[in-house]
Formats: sequence, C-alpha cells, structure tokens
Amino acid sequence: MSEECLLLAIDQGTTSSRAILFDRAGNPRAAAQAELPQIYPGPGLVEHDPERIWHDVLDVTRRAILPTGPEGIAALGITNQRETTILWERESGRVLGPAIVWQDRRTAALCERLRAEGVGPM
Repeated sequence: MSEECLLLAIDQGTTSSRAILFDRAGNPRAAAQAELPQIYPGPGLVEHDPERIWHDVLDVTRRAILPTGPEGIAALGITNQRETTILWERESGRVLGPAIVWQDRRTAALCERLRAEGVGPM
C-alpha cells in the first residue's frame, strides 16, 4: 500500500473535463484534460452530449491516476457546471436527451414570467 496522501480533483466544466492529482504539499503530480464540444442546435440553444461528459470524466481520471495508481488517494473533490441539466431514465440509466447547458436560453421567457409573478424569493 502506498504511503502517499494524494488528493484527486475533478473539474467537469463547460468547455472541458480535467483531473489533477495533488500531493500533500499541494503540488500537482499529474493531470489530464479533454475538451468538451459545445452543440448549438439553434439560436440561443446550447447543449452537451451527456455520454461524452461521462466518458471524458472517466478518461481524464484514469489518466491522472495512472502514474501513481489509486492506492495513495486519500480524498476526492469534484466541481461541475451546477446549472446544466441532464435527465435520465431511472431503470435503465440511459439519458433521455442532450444536456441543457447553463448558457441555454430556451427557458428565459418562463423565468421572466415567474419573476414578474413574484415567485423569485420562493
């Protein structure tokens, strides 16, 4: 078993997925990144391929821990897009459509209507 105490940080962002392995002193030991293509199916619409997100996160994580192996990893931190939405079917685990990216404007009119109705504080 490794005596190291490593932190694995995974950042799944709007334009890429990356993983960085840090040592106890906060120095990066290894890193990997994969660009995430933006899909623009129409004006104001921004989507991602959810399967691509999942594949890329697994890939960059595996590449980042390759030099040391997983044994020395003491902690894992994850950050993501937060407001991007993905729906999937519970029983099969299959995605139901593209990820709707936080930059997408398709619900802007609904949000404005709700704000005008005073439900913003709720």
